Order: sequence, then structure tokens, then C-alpha cells
Amino acid sequence: MPAARGPAVPRRMRAMRMHAISDLQRQAEPLVAERIPLPELATGELLVEVHACGVCRTEIDEIEGRTPPPVLPMTPGHQAVGTVIAEHPGCRLGLHGQRVGVAWIHSSCGKCAWCRQGLENLCPRFRATGRDAPGGYAEFLAIHEDFAHPLPPSLESTAAAPLLCAGAVGLRALRSCQLGAGEALGLTGFGASGHLVLQMARFLHPDSALCVFARDPTERSFALELGADWAGDIRDPAPQPLAAVIDTTPAWTPVVAALAQLAPGGRLVINAIRKQDRDQAALLELRYEEHLWREKSIRSVANVTRADVRDCLELAARIPLTPEVACYALEDANRALCELTAGALRGAKVLVTARPQD
Repeated sequence: MPAARGPAVPRRMRAMRMHAISDLQRQAEPLVAERIPLPELATGELLVEVHACGVCRTEIDEIEGRTPPPVLPMTPGHQAVGTVIAEHPGCRLGLHGQRVGVAWIHSSCGKCAWCRQGLENLCPRFRATGRDAPGGYAEFLAIHEDFAHPLPPSLESTAAAPLLCAGAVGLRALRSCQLGAGEALGLTGFGASGHLVLQMARFLHPDSALCVFARDPTERSFALELGADWAGDIRDPAPQPLAAVIDTTPAWTPVVAALAQLAPGGRLVINAIRKQDRDQAALLELRYEEHLWREKSIRSVANVTRADVRDCLELAARIPLTPEVACYALEDANRALCELTAGALRGAKVLVTARPQD
């Protein structure tokens, strides 16, 4: 371990780790609180002392086996904010002492056809923070300096954390909508990503009507507070046909419902790494004439690129965009995950890591 300047770095750290695939409906504590050795830094890597880490639905997909870690145990978490306290010899970017964000994209090969096109999110060797490499549900993590994102000073750590995934992938989804001037946009589901996309869309497309579909009345009220023009249940008819809809839910029912809301030529963008199997019967309702005909299209969003993260951070500072967050102690990660599974969201959930003074 390279020597760190400043306060002494402990040899072990607190971490919340996943040891097995679990069903969060039955297992309320899928993560285990442990003290483990600090990561050893490889060439080009930084040691980041984590201040905050966002809680994402993707962690639920990892725990429940829809996108499982290749090895266990694993420390989840891919929306981490912290300070660089040590670096491997040979690091060239001078990030020591800076506050950085660590996102879902942990690394890519940089050489394949996808990477050369700027589509590193599609790289066959894409590795995800918190799934393929230990993540931010811990006091420290290691990340290659090329995949660490310096943060604008105006963004507080707890506010910056959700921007690293919910915000960045939301911005990628919004761009995929190819929204024209004055075209109406719908959002199905209104969790961490939805509440950020709404604010980004209002800033980037001020003349567009923004409609939110959510099952829970609390989420609908929150959407209206943030500037939505209309909010209703997932099957309620929107006040006008929609040019595009972004779906951020883990279910299939909203996909079919959203297709019915699209205007001719409309675009449905699905922003989810996996869909749950529990309501696959909803797909039996799909009718070509109602849901797909007249050149409607469906597109998925897969992962994020570093450019997505950088652009989201810059845009958030410019708006300015302040995510609504509920903070939890690191050891309360299981409670945060179970509450996220239960629904009725208002903004994002963030774990706060404070090193004990001993």
C-alpha cells in the first residue's frame, strides 16, 4: 500500500458484504457487516475514503440474482463519493486529496470496437463497481484513476452520490429519447432516477410537457412538487400523446402501458438493467396495433460511459440540481435496501460513512 499523506490510514475497514443470493421479500438482512482488510492498489489505482454511497435498485438485482456478482462475497455500491487519500506509484492525474465520484463503470478494455466509438458501456469486458469489483458500501474502495470523477465544489457529497448512476443513466436515457422542441415526455416510475430526469428535462426542454406515471400517490405528489405538468397512475391516460417515455421500473406492466401512451413515431426508452419475472403475464396484453404499430420504437439503456457521468455532474452544477436524499448509516444498508424494495419512494437513498474516531 503506498503511503498516504494526512491522518493515518487503518489496516482494516468496515464493509457491508453480500455472501449469497437472497430474496429481499424473505431475507431482510442480505448484507453482513464485517471488518476486512483495505484493498491493495494495482497499477494506476487510487484509494478513496468513502463519504457517501447511493443505494440503487441494481443492488437489489445483484442480491436477488438477476445480475449477480461473479464471485462472493462482494461489497456492493456504485454511487460512491469520497476523498483520494493514497495512490499507486505511477498515477499521473494528480488526484491525491481531491473529492471524486466512483460510478457503475469500474473499467472497460479501451481497445474494442465499442470503446473506440465511445460506447464503452457496451464493451464485452465492461466491469461494474460493486458487482465485478468491490464497491462503496465500505469505508474505502480502490478505483483506477481514469475511472474516478472529480466533483464540482458546489455539489455536496450526499447530493453528488445519486448523480453517479441515477443521474448519469437518466441523462443517457433522456438523450436517447431524441426529444424535439415542445414534444411531450413521460416518465414511468418516480424513484431516484425519475426525480432527477424530471429536473434535467425541465432545464433542457423547457417547452415540453412532462407527465409522470406512478402507482403511489406520494410519488405523484412529489413529481408535481418538482414541476411535472401532470401525474397519474400507470394506466391513467395522459392528457396528450407522448413523443417519448422513459421507463425506470423493475416491472413489465409499465412497459405495455407506456407503449399505449406513445404518439405515432414515439420512443420508449427502458432504463433498467433487468426486469423482474413477477408480472411477465403483462406481456400477454401486448397488441401490435395498439402498442407497436405506426413506427413506435423501443430502446434500452445499458450501463453508462464516463462521458455520461462527467456530463451529468457538469449539468447538475449548472442547473443547479440538488437531489432529494434520505441518509442512512453504513450499517443500516439492509434497512435502506428493504425500504427501496417496498417502494413509495421520495428521491434517493444514500449511505453515509463516518470513520469512528478511535
